[in-house]
Parts: sequence; C-alpha cells; structure tokens
Amino acid sequence: MTNPTEHTLPANSILESREGEFGCTVMDLRKLMELRSSDAIDHINIHYGGVTSLCSRLKTNPVEGLSGNPADLEKRKQVFGQNLIPPKKPKTFLELVWEALQDVTLIILEIAAIISLVLSFYRPPGGENEQCGLAVSSPEDEGEAEAGWIEGAAILFSVIIVVLVTAFNDWSKEKQFRGLQNRIEKEQKFSVIRNGHIIQLPVAEIVVGDIAQIKYGDLLPADGILIQGNDLKIDESSLTGESDHVKKSLERDPMLLSGTHVMEGSGRMVVTAVGINSQTGIIFTLLGASEGEEEEKKKKGKKQGVPENRNKAKTQDGVALEIQPLNSQEGIDSEEKEKKAAKLPKKEKSVLQGKLTRLAVQIGKAGLIMSAITVLILILYFVIDNFAIQRRPWLAECTPIYVQYFVKFFIIGVTVLVVAVPEGLPLAVTISLAYSVKKMMKDNNLVRHLDACETMGNATAICSDKTGTLTMNRMSVVQAYIGDTHYHQIPSPDDLVPKVLDLIVNGISINSAYTSKILPPEKEGGLPRQVGNKTECALLGFVSDLKQDYHAVRSEVPEEKLYKVYTFNSVRKSMSTVIAKPGGGYRMYSKGASEIILRKCNRILDKNGEAMPFKNKDRDEMVRTVIEPMACEGLRTLCIAYRDFNDGEPPWDNESEILTELTCIAVVGIEDPVRPEVPDAIAKCKRAGITVRMVTGDNINTARAIATKCGIVTPGDDFLCLEGKEFNRLIRNEKGEVEQEKLDEIWPKLRVLARSSPTDKHTLVKGIIDSTVGDQRQVVAVTGDGTNDGPALKKADVGFAMGIAGTDVAKEASDIILTDDNFTSIVKAVMWGRNVYDSISKFLQFQLTVNVVAVIVAFTGACITQDSPLKAVQMLWVNLIMDTFASLALATEPPTDSLLKRRPYGRNKPLISRTMMKNILGHAVYQLTVIFFLVFAGEKFFDIDSGRRAPLHSPPSQHYTIIFNTFVLMQLFNEINSRKIHGERNVFSGIFHNLIFCSVVLGTFIGQIIIVEFGGKPFSCTKLTLSQWFWCLFIGFGELLWGQVISTIPTQSLKFLKEAGHGTTKEEITKDAEGLDEIDHAEMELRRGQILWFRGLNRIQTQIDVINTFQTGASFKGVLRRQTMGQHLDVKHVPSSSYVTVAPVKSPPTTSVAAAVSSPTLGSE
Repeated sequence: MTNPTEHTLPANSILESREGEFGCTVMDLRKLMELRSSDAIDHINIHYGGVTSLCSRLKTNPVEGLSGNPADLEKRKQVFGQNLIPPKKPKTFLELVWEALQDVTLIILEIAAIISLVLSFYRPPGGENEQCGLAVSSPEDEGEAEAGWIEGAAILFSVIIVVLVTAFNDWSKEKQFRGLQNRIEKEQKFSVIRNGHIIQLPVAEIVVGDIAQIKYGDLLPADGILIQGNDLKIDESSLTGESDHVKKSLERDPMLLSGTHVMEGSGRMVVTAVGINSQTGIIFTLLGASEGEEEEKKKKGKKQGVPENRNKAKTQDGVALEIQPLNSQEGIDSEEKEKKAAKLPKKEKSVLQGKLTRLAVQIGKAGLIMSAITVLILILYFVIDNFAIQRRPWLAECTPIYVQYFVKFFIIGVTVLVVAVPEGLPLAVTISLAYSVKKMMKDNNLVRHLDACETMGNATAICSDKTGTLTMNRMSVVQAYIGDTHYHQIPSPDDLVPKVLDLIVNGISINSAYTSKILPPEKEGGLPRQVGNKTECALLGFVSDLKQDYHAVRSEVPEEKLYKVYTFNSVRKSMSTVIAKPGGGYRMYSKGASEIILRKCNRILDKNGEAMPFKNKDRDEMVRTVIEPMACEGLRTLCIAYRDFNDGEPPWDNESEILTELTCIAVVGIEDPVRPEVPDAIAKCKRAGITVRMVTGDNINTARAIATKCGIVTPGDDFLCLEGKEFNRLIRNEKGEVEQEKLDEIWPKLRVLARSSPTDKHTLVKGIIDSTVGDQRQVVAVTGDGTNDGPALKKADVGFAMGIAGTDVAKEASDIILTDDNFTSIVKAVMWGRNVYDSISKFLQFQLTVNVVAVIVAFTGACITQDSPLKAVQMLWVNLIMDTFASLALATEPPTDSLLKRRPYGRNKPLISRTMMKNILGHAVYQLTVIFFLVFAGEKFFDIDSGRRAPLHSPPSQHYTIIFNTFVLMQLFNEINSRKIHGERNVFSGIFHNLIFCSVVLGTFIGQIIIVEFGGKPFSCTKLTLSQWFWCLFIGFGELLWGQVISTIPTQSLKFLKEAGHGTTKEEITKDAEGLDEIDHAEMELRRGQILWFRGLNRIQTQIDVINTFQTGASFKGVLRRQTMGQHLDVKHVPSSSYVTVAPVKSPPTTSVAAAVSSPTLGSE
C-alpha cells in the first residue's frame, strides 16, 4: 500500500509540506472507505498506524483543523477532488424545440399544411374542366391560384411560432429550476474546524483533510473517519438499507459515510473522501449519473456492473451488503415495477393538478368528437351535393381538385380541434407557479417543490411547532427554584451557597453540547448571539447572569475528557454527561424536562447545600407550588441534577439503572417570548378559515399559556388541549392501533397537543388528512425543525422546514423552507397559494369562453356555408393570444389581502364554479349572437360583398375580415372581464398594478391591427375602413357592458348550471388508498434490504423529470414528491435512467415511515 516509514511524520504537521505530496492517494482512501467496522480498524492500524497518524499523512491537525491557506485548499481539490458531483447537462434549446414538436395537434397541423402546400403547387391538367365543379371562378383569380401555397406556409409558420414559444418557456423554466436548485445547494452549510475556529462552510467547499463537527440532525456531506464521538448513532439506511441505527465509536466502527443521517450524539471526523470518490458519489457514478457516461452506461450498465461490484460485498455483523444497483435481479424487477407503478393512479397528485388533468381530458375528448363530425359533414355535403344532386361524374383528371377540397375540409377540422384543446393550461400553471415561486423568495419562502405553493392555497389546517415558529426562539432563564427558595427574578450570586453555585455552573457548562455558546452581539447594544441549541444557550446565559464564566469550566474539562455522554433525544427527553472525578469515582450531571428528572430524584439540596431526602409527597408539593405556577406563566421548566458514583464502575449501558437516585440542584423557568407579529397572523388565518393547531414537546400548562397569548385558543371557546399520553389513550384501541373513528371525534376540537412525540405528530397529521368527516377533506400544512419531524413533514400536504433552526433532515423532507423561521411567512404562502389557484381559474374562464365560441362558430359555419368563418391561420393567432399571452397576463396578477377573507376551496371543490360557468356561457351567448349576425347579415349591415361560399383560392373578403377582427376584439375585452371570478363588478380594480397584463392587452391589440391591415392573403385578411374598425371596437367594448348585465343575474337562480373540474371523490380516494396499502406492506417486506437505498437516489431523477412533466401537464406532484410514496412503495422508484444535478450530498431522509414511527428519533429540547 504505502510506505511505512512515513509514520514518522509529526502528528501535527499542519504545515503544508513544500513538496506537497500527501501520505496517501485517492485510491487508497477509496479502498479504505469501502471497509466497515473491525476490518476498517485493522486496516487503519496496520497501514496507517492509527487515526492520528492518518491525519498527519493528510497534513491536518485533529484539534486545530486545516490552516485554510488558499493554495493548500486548491491543491487538495486537485489531488482528492471537489465535493460536488458534476451535474447532468441541461437540455439544449434545440432538444426542447424537438420535444415541443411532439405535440399531437401540432403534428396533425404540420401534416395538413404540408399536404396543402404540395397540392397548391400541383397544377392538374383538367384544372380548367367545367365539369370539375366550382374550382376556379374567373380569369382574374389566376394570380390568386398561384398564391395557393400561402395558407399552408402560414400554418407552418404559426406552428413554428407556437413551438418556439413553448420551447422558450420550457427553457426558462429549466433555468429557473436549476437556479432554485443551486440556491438550495448554497444554503446547505456544515460546521468545519479551520485554524482552531469552528466555521460554517458551504458543503461544496469541504476538502479532504478537513476536520468536521458533527451533531444530531446533520446529513453528512462527505465520507470521513471518526476522531472523537459521544454516543454517536447514524442512520445508514440510505446506503445499506438497514433501518437500525448504527453505533459509531473509535473502538468498534469509526467509518462515517456521506448521505447518512446523524440520529443521536455528536463528534468530530476527519474528511477522507469527497464528491465522486465518496460512497454516495461512487453509487452515482455506478448509476451512470455523472456527465458523459449516460449513454454508454445505459447500454453496458447491466452487463458490466457485475464483476466490479461483486468484489465490494463486505460483511458487517454477518450481514452481506452488496452495492449492486443496476445488475441485481431485484433492480431489474423494480424497474419493471416502476413501469407498472406509473400506470397506477398516483395518490400524490397535487389538488389543482388533479382537477386540471381531468378537465383537459374532458375538453380534449369533446374537441376531438366535434372536429371529426365537422370533417365528416363537410365531406358528405360536398360529395352528396356534387355527385348526387348535381349528378357530376367523378373524372380522373378532377381527382387532384377534389383532393384539394378534402384537404381544405381536413384543415378546417384540425382547426376546430386546435381551438378546442386547451394546451394553454399547463403553460398557465407553469407561468403562475414560477412567477409565484420567484416572488415568494422575497417573502422568505424558499419553495423546493413547485406545486407546494398552490396546495398551500387550499390549506384548511396548520399544525405548527411552538419554539421558534410562534415564539422568538431566544430563550432566557427568568425564574429559578434553588435551595427551598422560589426566585421570581434571577438571584444574585451572593444569595447562593458557593457549593450550590459551583454545582449549577458545572452542571450547566459541562452537561451541554460544546457547540452551544453565547457570542458577543454583532452590533453595539444588541443582544448577545445564541449559537447552537437555544435551550442550552438560555442555561449558559443563566450562568453568565450569575456572574460566572462557562468558558473557564469548559477549558478545564474539554470534550475529550468527558467519560460518557447520554445525548438528548425525544425518548429520553434529558441529557446526561459523566466525568471522572480527580480523586477516583465518577460524577454525572443531568438536565431535562422537570417532571421527568424530578421523578428520578430521591434527594434535593437545601439552602445550605446539604442533600435532603426528596419523597413523592415532596415532589407533588413542588409540582403544585413551583412548576405549575411557572408553566401557567408560559415558562418552560427544566431541572438540573447530579449523581456521584464512588464505588467502582457502574453498568453504563443500563440507562434505567444509571438515571436514578439523582440529587436535584435547581429548577429553572425558561421564557421564550411570543413573536410580536404572530397573534395578528393567527387572526388572519382564522378569518381565512384555517385552523391553527400547536404541537409541542412542552408541558401542557406552558403550551396552553403560549397558545392563549398567540390567539390559538380564546377563553370561552369549545376546544381541547391534550398531552401526548392522553391523546394516544383516546385514539387507540385495546391492541394499541390507531382507530380513525376515535381520532375523528378528537381532532376537530383539538387545538394544543403538548408533550407530544414525533409519532404523535405524524399520527395527528395522517389522521386529519385521511379523515372524511365534515363537508370537505382537509389539506394540512405542518411546520417542523427537528430530525424527528421528518415523517410528519413528508406526510403533510405541505411541509414547512425552518431555514435557520431546521436540521438538514427536516429540510430534506419539506416542500417549502421558511428562511426566517417565522409564522407570518406561512400566511404569506397561503396568500400566494390562493392567488395561483385564482389565476388559473381566471385563465380557465377566459379560455373556455373562447373555446366554446370558436368551436361552435367553426362547426356550424362549416356545416352551413362549407367553410369556417375563421380560417386555420386566424385560429392559430387566436390560439396564440388565448393560450400564451393570456396565460401570461392572467397568471401574473399580484395577490391582494382580500384573498385571505374567504374560506379555503378544499380538495373537492370544482375548478369551475357556478359563477364562472355563468360567465362562460353568458359571454359565449353574446359572442355567438354577434358572430352569427355578422356571418349571415353582415354584408347587408356594412353594405359589402358577401364572403360566404367563396370558391377555392378566392381572395380574402372584407366580410370575413370584419368577423375575425370583431371576434379577436371581443376576446380582448373579455380578458379584462376575466380578471374577476367571484362576480365582482369592478373589473378594473388594481389593473395598473399588473404591468404585464396591460402590456399584453396593448401588444395584442397592436398585433391585431398589423394582421388586419398588412396580413393580407396568409391571414385571409383585407384592409378595413375607419368606420368598420370603430364598429368592431364598439362591438368588442359591448363585452364589458354585457359583463355587468351578467353579474346582476344572481347565480343561485341558475340551478341548471353544472360545475366542472371536480377533485377526486371520497370513494375513489379510499379505493386508491386501499390498493396502494396492500402493495405497501407486501413490497416492503419483500424487497426491504437491497432496494431501500434506492430511495436515496430518488431526488436525482426528480430534478429534470419535473420539466418533462410540466410540459405534458401530467401530475408533477407525483414526480416531485415521489419520495413520499417511496416512503412506502420503495420498490417502485428505481431510477431507470438516472439524472443528477448538483446535489450529491443530499439524498432524502430515508427512514421508511414505519421505521421512523416505531423508533421516534431526536427532538429539540
């Protein structure tokens, strides 16, 4: 391997060596990181002479870290690689154009246009033959016949425009998505020691040789070897598929792998592999995800993967772990499963997306039937008229002319279809969402999954954490009970016996994470900064208030000297640290929730610092006189205690035996003030019909006091405040299973759930979402910051993670990250969500009116006059303004406060309400009346030549130009009407706040003038006089007046109107859910081991799938949140063709929900 003489390097040779060679190569380190447990320890000891010596080979100091010298860092990047995986190349503009061309309607149009072009150049010999019917009308039309190609060319041209617009939209969408992705990447930082200081470093900046600080809740950004650890437990299921947490220690297993989650404890590691050389990176490369390898890998992957992987199978505790993603039989099975899974109804489709897909399909079908009937009627009419009534023979030389007619009919049919299919819908959704996401950034909402902001508009319930979201998360000790005295202010150090003071200072300074500290304020006169766990910072602040210095204690007892640490987790709800006493024996300091620690105390210190017996009745007395009064003031109570072990070494692993017979030192009351803006935000939520529930780990009195201050509960209301235990007793049956019926009796009134475990939070969220009581199904948003909130965040319709206090695991499971951890930002998200929903409804109301009118006009016109009054090219222009521009104009309306004054829509409310249906049909009636009047009586009214029954290739008439112009102007004015969908009268309110809307309307109008005046033959238009223009404008303006007439008709009186675009019904949901559940458990059991880690790769594919999915308008919630289903249906989501963006170090939190629920993990104290 390497030369053993190198062991002589001094251990702290942090001086970057001049010759710059490191004592080991990338491959050595890669080989080392593939080993596990005892193999790894033996390897490190034999080849490197221990971890310290490995550090010296990597030229780093285990305590001070790297020096941070730029030249050295650059060198390390060159030798060992950077900590990022090269992203997959984005699709080029041409690829996106090619994808846009795949649209079925466009293909039909292209074929029709090409046939039309070919035929226009073909001059049949019998063209002048009288017997061929009304082919050519007069000699002066010869020039016009020459111009027959123009129509085909114009159709092709408009197809190109549509394709370019679509491709450009997709391109900008992908660019935005990547920008968002990079922003999320940059947000992810990690604690690294450089030059003796702990700094937060972006993950991509980490290099081999860095010393990283790890603590619970971290997602490891690179591979490393443990240097020092306290009670460290890692969830490696994302790599190995083993759901049990793996204990890491220097003696047993020091290997830490990237992409795994720290579930308990803390420690330091030396980074040994980054980027594509880390374990996650190797898997990415195996899957052919990194640049340039896709194509070959796809071909070879299945055959070649086998030999190189087989050697990697290492055993750990007798379990064979093989990392063979592509070639294992299960891998292939699961790819097939994924294909099958794609056909299953996706449960995870977003609310709006589901409704839109259904609506688009219904409209599409109707359009297809209409266009087929149109073509059929036209052909039949022509054939019967020519060959039956006029009894003309079918002449061979006339065939091309007849074919030209048939092509013309076919083009008319396609035109009807083009207008009927609302291909603007996916575009409107995308524009609206992308616009909202951009704007939400400014409101401190970092949206990770695009459709989450739309779902948020439907939210009916918010389950919020207390600490940090509703409160300031700036804790301070305000009361204390020390030595039989209840101090309502912080006591002065002179009031306390030195012995007690000493115990308090040591008990707090030593028994807290050394990463928690209080730093001087950033600005003069500001508050000191709290870094790390806020509860611990409050206690450290208490030490400072007692005029003592915790730094001194910590430097006396550095982290290496701690004998044993029981870190905080949500099961223990306490933390204990053991130190060896100088004269022999051990002392253990404990702190935790007062009711939990006091139960374990059998002595208490009196005012002289002597330990007195502490019996059950004393405890009850203390709870009544000290703890409850503190809790009722909204304080959180913590107890500090200690225990001495003087005779020999106790069984440290038997926790229940260690954590008893404690001596209580003090009880402190910690206040976390309510954020000043929260009560107002909660009042807004109530007005908007959203119920806010508080789910917290605090005791019930504190929780109730804070809930009252926030306005979540108001005195005199009929509501429930429960503790976790009581909640479980009420909702579970004898077997301990949750019963939905029992839960349904509780949740509607529940407002506060105190002392709750992560499992309780998940149970509550799941129960509310699955509940079918009440007139509509609930849409639930959840906030969370701890690792333990992962399952609940995943389960919720929208998961909010805290950007500042949140752990990586919570952020990974969430849909939206609150960059300022503030509840008011959630209210802003609701506003934006509702705005998205309304924008799409506005667009629908506008588009469907155009659709209905255009289809009926084309259909009846074609049947009665053998020619559609609106030509194919005109229809395409209408389609362009209807779809692309209108979606841009109506989808970018800024939100107003009035959005928060109505109740949420809920899951099953139809997309097109009765009011909208009234508007659509009302305006359609006006437009149809006008157009039919113009078609059949327009020539008399304007005193011009009739354009009806014009022969093939005849020049455009003023008559039909007026019809086209009026039609477009009516749409323009109706676009203004569509700004309001709830029957408001003033359609102009706030119109100037939306510049995009104004410019689109103006731009379309100018475009229309150009088309009519200069469009000529391609657009089948001819110039109009000024008076004709004024008439067209006047008729268009009539739309606004007619809109006022419609809004006076009360919607209630129109009982016959149907609504459209419903959500999924209850029965369907339960059917889907049952089916999926059956698969869940079976699949989970079957495939558990090897497939679990595939979920670690779900995100990869997601990134670019999103873009494809938007385009098809299919479910993008299904794609974006495939992890959520993956929580159960592991097997479905094997990426068959894997994509990767910049994010190697962030695989999703992969504890399956079942595992996460059965072993609830870390809570924030």
